[in-house]
Amino acid sequence: MITNFFIPELNNHDVQELWFQQDGATCHTARATIDLLKDTFGDRLISRFGPVNWPPRSCDLTPLDYFLIRRVIADIRPQMLEKVIENWTSRLDYIRASRGSPMREIISEM
Repeated sequence: MITNFFIPELNNHDVQELWFQQDGATCHTARATIDLLKDTFGDRLISRFGPVNWPPRSCDLTPLDYFLIRRVIADIRPQMLEKVIENWTSRLDYIRASRGSPMREIISEM
């Protein structure tokens, strides 16, 4: 796909300053893929094993995730947030009581 579609499509546009961002999924970071992207983008490659390392779990760099998250957040009901806070505070209480030991009882209930 990169060779047959993506790069030819890039050649139809002025992309001299374009940066390429790729997540850190191992299926996307084969040596041949990274080498091809480095040849195409040089130091303007954000990727695992690329010149600019992909920040782990970085939603700040992914516009599509940002808009998806905004849409999902808008659909969260107050009752759900209350339940989340109740669950979180009960876990904190457990951690305090157990002095930071693993939460085996809580994890096994899930």
